[in-house]
Amino acid sequence: MTEIDLATIQAAKTVDARAMSCPGPLLEAKKGIGAVKVGGVLEIWSGDPTTRKNLSDWCKKLGHEFLGSITEGSYDRIFIKRNK
Repeated sequence: MTEIDLATIQAAKTVDARAMSCPGPLLEAKKGIGAVKVGGVLEIWSGDPTTRKNLSDWCKKLGHEFLGSITEGSYDRIFIKRNK
């Protein structure tokens, strides 16, 4: 598997869910993924520490690829590749 430099990814859509606690960021990701073409990347900003695991589990369930996350101060930038 090729290592991806998350800092260089150009997301097709970015969702700012920093002011929300779960399940808010997950719900925003569900809405946002529809605006991303297959093969594109959705970036979610979240300050809730449970979001990374919730989105990783959601990706496995739906067949999307959880690319990982970068911590930016008080929030995470989480990257999901739409696979279908």
